[in-house]
Amino acid sequence: MKLHLGKLIAPAALCLLLASCAQTGPPLPPSLELPKPPTDLRVSRKGNRVTLSWSEPTLTTDRKSVRYIGPTLVCRSLDPEIATCGNPVATLPAPPPSAAPKKSGRAAQKSPAAPQTYTDILPTAVQQQNPSAELTYAVDVLNRNARSGGLSNRVHVSAVATLPPPTDLSAELTGDGAVLTWTSAAESQNVLANPAAVQHRYRIYRRDESSGQDAIAGEVPVPSTESGPVHFTDSTFEWEKTYLYRITTVSIVKHTESEVQVEGDDTPPVRVIAHDVFPPSVPAGLQAAYSGEGQKPFIDLIWAPVTNADLAGYNVFRSETNGTEIKIAVKLNSELVKSPSYRDFAVASGKTYTYSVSAVDVRGNESLRSDPTSEPVP
Repeated sequence: MKLHLGKLIAPAALCLLLASCAQTGPPLPPSLELPKPPTDLRVSRKGNRVTLSWSEPTLTTDRKSVRYIGPTLVCRSLDPEIATCGNPVATLPAPPPSAAPKKSGRAAQKSPAAPQTYTDILPTAVQQQNPSAELTYAVDVLNRNARSGGLSNRVHVSAVATLPPPTDLSAELTGDGAVLTWTSAAESQNVLANPAAVQHRYRIYRRDESSGQDAIAGEVPVPSTESGPVHFTDSTFEWEKTYLYRITTVSIVKHTESEVQVEGDDTPPVRVIAHDVFPPSVPAGLQAAYSGEGQKPFIDLIWAPVTNADLAGYNVFRSETNGTEIKIAVKLNSELVKSPSYRDFAVASGKTYTYSVSAVDVRGNESLRSDPTSEPVP
């Protein structure tokens, strides 16, 4: 029995067509191309500048790869929550289209998100006298048709007013450290002064010029009623380095279990070259006492210790008088004396010995000699 090829092909084609139709579901709606709202919005504040940062969306709300992004609205409110953007403080233009082809699916989720930033300059009217007031921010990334997929996560920053920095910061290097001087304006004389619930401090920053690293050298309270000169000595740096000092005012809002600190603007930096040419303090209180009855004679010396942090030790000097002849003072020690005392065994009867002491720091700077003291040997 012979089968015709045409009769076999027709049923097979029909079966394939029916199978294909059985797997087809309802048609999917077209994507609205709404960028997925950012969830990593972050905020920081310095003076009247509030800096926002977030990641540009890479997916749409229906988890497809973003092809086009429109403008971004920056939203700010004194209310603790933002439901809609209302009047945005800024409208950022759409980013330029990327030259790289857009990926989809899992590959789109792994694509790095471009970082975005915006700095909002706070008008004086927005900075609040109420220490508990906060500003709420969000961003709204639109599609190219200016339609929104929703606001980002909300972030909050204190709205407390900050004080201006000093205008006359100066620095002088001394043996005790870098002495900073400026004129403080009392809080009550400043139009941005805050209620008593807010404390104010001057914060002194020190930057190592070679490494660029900042350190807080110290803090000084802002006078509440009187203005005038302020002095601060930084003795915690390392010698033989160059530093840049600057000062900022800090507004501190006290809460029941926490506090919020907002830094104001910085002063222009002042440069200090910490080259140590300063000797330690001159030793004081030098005393000499003879002891030799029934033993080898010696003279003991003691003096008040020098308290400089970089002290390395002391030198001991002696001159002697034999009758009317006075010899030039010579140094007795070959190595620095580490403690504020010395015993001189090289003494002889019938002579009077005069002693003085100097202090030496770790960089070899030597002080003047102390007031002399004399002791006779019988």
